[in-house]
Amino acid sequence: MDNPLLTIITVTFQAEKYLGRTLKSVEKTLSQVKETALLEYLIIDGGSKDQTLMIANSYKHFVSKVLSETDKGLYDAMNKGLKLASGKYVWFLNAGDEVYDEETLQRLLYSLETGAGVYYSDAMMVRENGDEVGLRSQFTPHTLPTNLRWQDFALGMKVCHQAFIARRDIAPLYEYQNLSADIDWEIECLKRAEKVQFLPFILCRYLLGGLSVKNHRRSLTDRYKVLKKHFGLLPTLFNHARIFWRGYWFAKKNGKYW
Repeated sequence: MDNPLLTIITVTFQAEKYLGRTLKSVEKTLSQVKETALLEYLIIDGGSKDQTLMIANSYKHFVSKVLSETDKGLYDAMNKGLKLASGKYVWFLNAGDEVYDEETLQRLLYSLETGAGVYYSDAMMVRENGDEVGLRSQFTPHTLPTNLRWQDFALGMKVCHQAFIARRDIAPLYEYQNLSADIDWEIECLKRAEKVQFLPFILCRYLLGGLSVKNHRRSLTDRYKVLKKHFGLLPTLFNHARIFWRGYWFAKKNGKYW
């Protein structure tokens, strides 16, 4: 059989509370997919001791592979997923995140036929109880351009990682010790992509409260390192002043957004 068109990768560790909602959303949207062979689904687990693996194994009718072993953190596990993936494109959905609706995957697979290097869209931000907070492009200062360039990341994470899909042959490994490695990864993918395509539909429901939020101070330091790498020292210092000023006024007008 030919390689699949898309590999979805979910990284887990002690994720019994959240994994089911992710897998149920994939199962639901798969019911609308005409050629399920186009999809590969990988679960990369960090050696969970709770019910995570039992939940994963109960979805073996579409989960292609479950790998469970100790790792060096989230981005190390994501690197394992990249190395195992056989799809032309890769899409990361964390445990707790969901495919947006029943039509999403079929629409995405159809869109991938255009052969772009990167596809991106918006993300619906949700709380743990499932309540929708709003689209990321409206709920945060990160407005979403319809012609995305890597330079748009000068002020930080322009596109939610779970709403960003890259062709595997241009996707680098993550700098697994950096909590803002997702920003670096997206920038590198955009630099390597000969064509970037905006998707006019929402890709995912993003569960608030990720790793960078829980380690906010270190995440800010690591973000500075990433932006300095791509934009240089002086522009990054200037842009961080803009980031804090923009965040202050956005929060003052709209309330806390993270």
